[in-house]
Amino acid sequence: MASNFYEKISLISEKDPRYKPDAYEFLIQALCFTQKRLGCQGHVSGNQLLEGIRDLAIEQYGPLAKAVFNHWGIFRSLDFGNIVFNMIEQGVLTKTEDDKLKDFENGFDFDKELDVFNSVKR
Repeated sequence: MASNFYEKISLISEKDPRYKPDAYEFLIQALCFTQKRLGCQGHVSGNQLLEGIRDLAIEQYGPLAKAVFNHWGIFRSLDFGNIVFNMIEQGVLTKTEDDKLKDFENGFDFDKELDVFNSVKR
């Protein structure tokens, strides 16, 4: 990723220290993962992004996904919405008029969805 990205993430982290910089990088990876899965290069909805986040986390971190998220300061799907909107505010991402933070409120239950031993293979 470009150094400009990391500079912006550093600014975001100074302004909002709730989330570690790794969470922002993961979100970009999840966005690319989701776009590839959907066969698009542009905008994805909050729900689509959350599905991609969940699936990529399970793929990359397996049973440790929830612990990794918690280490980054993420405890619920709304935290990803905060990260997205922090990135929008800093000009890293863009949004449409229809995109709202509320889109991320009830995305998925970390306890149920990130338990790879009980999850159905997607």
